[in-house]
Amino acid sequence: MTKFEIEEKIVTVLKTVYDPEIPVNVYDLGLIYKIDVAENGETTIDMTLTAPNCPAADFIMEDVRQKVEAIEGIPSATVNLVFEPEWDKEMMSEEAKLELGFL
Repeated sequence: MTKFEIEEKIVTVLKTVYDPEIPVNVYDLGLIYKIDVAENGETTIDMTLTAPNCPAADFIMEDVRQKVEAIEGIPSATVNLVFEPEWDKEMMSEEAKLELGFL
């Protein structure tokens, strides 16, 4: 599997991860800042949350890690929580803005 194919699979699984309080996945919310797949398949993901004190932070990050590590060709995934740049609703996909009534 090529690096591009692995990255596509990562995006697909990220679209199955939800903040329990928001009916839109973390990818379309714009919470995923970086996906880095090394040659050996080890993956690092930088993500943020809609709020720094999100009570579901650990749950969401663990869900991302487990789903990414379940992809064939990825031996391990590291999920880094970052708050720079600060998230705002302009980072959401058009679909997410529509779903949440921002359009």
